[in-house]
Amino acid sequence: MQYDSHVDQPDVILIGSGIMASNLGAMLKKLEPNLKIQLYEVTEELAQESSNAWNNAGTGHAGICELSYTPFQKADGTVDVSNAIKIFEQFEQSKLFWGYAVRTGMVDKPREFINPVPHLSFVHGEKQVNYLKARFDGLAAHHFFKPMEFTCDPNRVREWAPLLMDGRNATPVAATKMDSGTDVNFGAISRKLIHWLSQQPNCGVATGHRVVGLKSSNGRWNVDVRSNKGNRIANSAKFVFIGAGGGSLQLLQMSGIKESKGFGGFPIGGQWLVCDKPDIVAKHQAKVYGQALGAAPTMAVPHLDTRVIDGKKSLLFGPYAAWTTKFLHRHGSFFDLPGSIKFDNIGSLVKVGLYNLPLVRYLIQQGTQSMNKRMEVLRDFYPEARHEDWRLIDAGIRVQAIKKEDGQAGIVHYGTEVVTDAERSISALLGASPGASVSVHVMLEVIRKCFSSLLESDSGRARMKEMIPSFDEDLKLAQSADRFVQLDEQAEHDLFG
Repeated sequence: MQYDSHVDQPDVILIGSGIMASNLGAMLKKLEPNLKIQLYEVTEELAQESSNAWNNAGTGHAGICELSYTPFQKADGTVDVSNAIKIFEQFEQSKLFWGYAVRTGMVDKPREFINPVPHLSFVHGEKQVNYLKARFDGLAAHHFFKPMEFTCDPNRVREWAPLLMDGRNATPVAATKMDSGTDVNFGAISRKLIHWLSQQPNCGVATGHRVVGLKSSNGRWNVDVRSNKGNRIANSAKFVFIGAGGGSLQLLQMSGIKESKGFGGFPIGGQWLVCDKPDIVAKHQAKVYGQALGAAPTMAVPHLDTRVIDGKKSLLFGPYAAWTTKFLHRHGSFFDLPGSIKFDNIGSLVKVGLYNLPLVRYLIQQGTQSMNKRMEVLRDFYPEARHEDWRLIDAGIRVQAIKKEDGQAGIVHYGTEVVTDAERSISALLGASPGASVSVHVMLEVIRKCFSSLLESDSGRARMKEMIPSFDEDLKLAQSADRFVQLDEQAEHDLFG
């Protein structure tokens, strides 16, 4: 669906139509109904880049199955699970807000964007079995993960996910399982929220419109926009949010704010293997995550997933990473990476290239490997996988942020980087995993920082509390266990009935 509505001199301009901008726009409009909001999207339809269902894993990241969030065993044999606990709470905020959106009629048909799918971690080999048991012990001690199950019984693993065990040898295996996992179509929820926003007073949504100029002047941001038909639009706003996926870095650089200096981008392409064979798809009802392979970045940890996209159930395996110089999948250019190199970030880019040669070699190898090599990786998960049952598709592009910390340059493989100017008049999102899943939490932090006045009144806090009942609570605390159960049951009821 295409949009072409415009609001002149709005309070807020949103650039991009993915999960971040859609959540922020909807939350702000609910928090302050009088706000004037304009959204611009370069593609002809909404949420076609990073949030498109085929361009991401669709995992509701809650730290349930992702071993990359708890990667190391400590000297005493235990595993630090604090990251997983933090991510779980942040995804809970997403579930609560989306449940509120369903309950209040902002969006309909929640099964079009979220479905319950068990989350499993799966390992093989004695060393990894011992690691997974230590991880389970750490997680199961917290009330978030109380329902988690662990097994090293091959027959039990077969009950949970038959494809993992069909044809497997006698190597020791182990798995954990939580039934409360989810499969999320982030593009679908983005489109539903933006459609709601487009119907609100003083809100405009324009697809097929690219921001080509961004400059601060007299307390406002002047935004120059070019439509795909060649028309030019000049607009301005008090606040601009840049949520343009891989295109965010270039727009951030265009803004010229001092906080953008030194940032660079490291694009990583992706591909999936997809199976649509009904008899195979019917045997697997889970998202199964394994261990990272060698120099693979966090986003390339292999997993075998049940996906529900546009009402159809499929299996995806991957992702396979690849070297690219494009920042966007559909509207990117091979000159994106060279064009992003500036005097202030060239040192960081050179250092990252030199110190991450194994990663660069890995990406090149991944992008050039044969279908037979890809199938070998799949057979680590699904030993009886057949070449003829799977097809290869291109996925989205992730631009990993490069920044300096303590004088050293490094790639941000984990978390999201929100860059905000000193005047709190512009924010840009540079993302990494688990990004989309914790988008409500990230946008809530943008609101706290840039729209704090909206939360100062009793009515403002009450509106936010209605949208996200846990926003002023710490559900991680032991004394919050009963409150967590209450809120989680509410979200589950709103989303799944």
